[in-house]
Formats: sequence, C-alpha cells, structure tokens
Amino acid sequence: MAIRNLRYEEDEILRKKSREIEVIDDKIKQLAQDMMETMHKWDGVGLAGPQVGVLKRIIVIDLYDEDKTQYTLINPVIIKEKGTQEVDEGCLSFPNQYGKVTRPKEVIVEALDINGKKIKIKAKVLLAQALCHEIDHLNGIVFTEKVHPGTLETVVPNDK
Repeated sequence: MAIRNLRYEEDEILRKKSREIEVIDDKIKQLAQDMMETMHKWDGVGLAGPQVGVLKRIIVIDLYDEDKTQYTLINPVIIKEKGTQEVDEGCLSFPNQYGKVTRPKEVIVEALDINGKKIKIKAKVLLAQALCHEIDHLNGIVFTEKVHPGTLETVVPNDK
C-alpha cells in the first residue's frame, strides 16, 4: 500500500468527469487500498479517484463508526434520493475550508464492490452525504460549487 498525493482546489483534474471502470484488476484493487490508506492518513471520511489524480469512477468511504464499515465502490450511481438536509461540509482537496451545503437526506446507490459484485446501498444522513459528495467528484463537481452563499469559511489551524 502507498499514500497517494492529493490533488487540491486549483488542479483542473478535480473538475473533469471520470471514466467508468471496465475491469477490476489488481491495479484497481491496489488503487482502492492506496486510496483508503491516503484517506485515513488525512482523517477523511471519503475519497474519490480524481482526488488522487485518477479519472476513474472509484470511491472509498469510512465513517469510523462502531461497525467499522468501510466502502469501496466502483462505478457508483445514485438511483434514488429522498428528502434534504443542510450540512456542514469540507473536503480533503480544499484543506481548512468548510461551508453549508444541501444534500439528500437519504439515497440509494448502485455500484460494484471491489470483487465486481453488484451491490445496492441504502444510506441516510452522514453516509448519504458522503456518497453524494464523492459521486459529485466523479462528475467533476466540487463541494465549493454547492456551498450556500456567504457560508464558505477558511479555518486557520491552531498549531503554530
């Protein structure tokens, strides 16, 4: 496994649409492991291929819940949305920036797991938010485009 370099807000790759993954081979499995490790290193909840410079439709999510549920999803698609929630959101590609965003409160996502098995995830609240955020990345959409006007803030770390 390896820590991948993150791509940041000025990088044009973050605004490009990712390509579907046709074959889940050892390179894709290694990418998924690297992405999970990279996300954990930076204390993220989710990470999408473009954020590590790979325009492929792959995301990883870890909510750090008591069930220790982690998701690696290939070619994820939101097939149903329900309700709305206003949430505070940030992004590893936009360090120290946070803002209010409206996301669906519930979603159903279809994807392939890392073994190529078709799966369906019914998600609520935080998992729904994370799925929508990461799938947006695959479509070249970054959270700052969805932030409610006047709510984007930059927080200066207090470690100096």
